[in-house]
Amino acid sequence: MVYRAEYIWIDGTEPTKEVRSKTKILQDGEEPGIWGYDGSSTNQAPGDKSDIVLKPVSTFPDPIRGGDNILVMCESMFVDMTPIPTNTRSLARAAEDKYGDQEPWFGLEQEYTLLDPETKWPYGFPPAGYPGPQGPYYCGVGALRIAGRDLVELHTDWCIAAGLKISGTNAEVMPGQWEFQIGPAGTVEVGDHLWIARYLLYRAGEEFNIEVSIDAKPMKGDWNGAGMHTNFSTKAMRESYEPIIAACEAMGAEGVPAKHLEGYGIGIEERLTGDHETQRFDQFSYGVSDRGASIRIPWQVEQDQKGYIEDRRPNANADPYVVAGLLTDTIGSALA
Repeated sequence: MVYRAEYIWIDGTEPTKEVRSKTKILQDGEEPGIWGYDGSSTNQAPGDKSDIVLKPVSTFPDPIRGGDNILVMCESMFVDMTPIPTNTRSLARAAEDKYGDQEPWFGLEQEYTLLDPETKWPYGFPPAGYPGPQGPYYCGVGALRIAGRDLVELHTDWCIAAGLKISGTNAEVMPGQWEFQIGPAGTVEVGDHLWIARYLLYRAGEEFNIEVSIDAKPMKGDWNGAGMHTNFSTKAMRESYEPIIAACEAMGAEGVPAKHLEGYGIGIEERLTGDHETQRFDQFSYGVSDRGASIRIPWQVEQDQKGYIEDRRPNANADPYVVAGLLTDTIGSALA
């Protein structure tokens, strides 16, 4: 008997990293060991030193193939087994190793846009035209408001079957735009689950011949961009309010906002304009129930005097390992 292991890794594509995968046939009882790939074809190595090692780090049931088949999340390593520069999971690991005793939890809200692969126009938009203005589409119901629900339902089924920490889905503000949430999960874990969920999302797109975009501003003009709002807490924040304010202050300290925005994805200036439920990219603010702030403190958190904060700045195309590592480092240091 044999089974298939789908090795999944993150490439070096600029400006936005993409997910790659290939299949290994294994004998029943054989563990998925290290493998390799041509790094010169993924923007991660020169042709004369092209071998990159795939190191399995977490496995999940394969919901597409079923049976004993698995999905294998991998880190990309040099042949001496040190992380290559685009191995951002290693950065998240370092942050978790340093501040993991604070029990950081994340909830990532991954927005994405469904596109016609030929026209590149969002599903739900008239051909070469525009629908009515934003308003009725967010969490909408009905054929005039919603497009692509079959894909979303399949993706959700797959995520559940794979054992991912998916916690919800909803239609977003722009037609053809959707969101799923991953969490609560730890600094490294949330990145593993989010990248596997992205892989399954792209595979669901293949089933329906629909392109999935995580571009931060897929439609120019008076349309919301696509983000990856990041909910974060530590044990101390989940127990009292003072650490929540300390976390917000730490995120706004001199030099910190610019450092974070560098790791929050491509197209920040296009998306964080100060309109469309965002704070401007060159300003920092936090506030209770304020979706126009850089960081929102949910009203229930103020009422309960404990909970979490929502960083609204990360783009849909941000690397979750980078985002999680940055928040764990910055807030972990402040609360240490």
